[in-house]
Amino acid sequence: MHGVRFMGMQRRKNERVRFEKGYPARAVAIDGTWYRDCFVEDISQTGARIFFLEAIEGLNLRQFFLALSRSGAAHRRCRMMWLRGQTMGVAFASSAPTG
Repeated sequence: MHGVRFMGMQRRKNERVRFEKGYPARAVAIDGTWYRDCFVEDISQTGARIFFLEAIEGLNLRQFFLALSRSGAAHRRCRMMWLRGQTMGVAFASSAPTG
């Protein structure tokens, strides 16, 4: 893991962990029709901020899986909260991680 920093943000209910160089992950469509490589910039129990490496225009990004391991065993179901360019804020569907 690259440099990790704990962040306490006033607007956040849960403390976030920030990855200075990003943590490699993959966003995958719920139905498996698309995937995009991305980096997790920060993460908490309830959500994350991710940066996409590839184009995301035209994809259904309202809900998808965020695979946190190469095998996909560790993943979270995500709901898009906001999108600014290639950076997206997501909320996790539940607070219990899988995998």
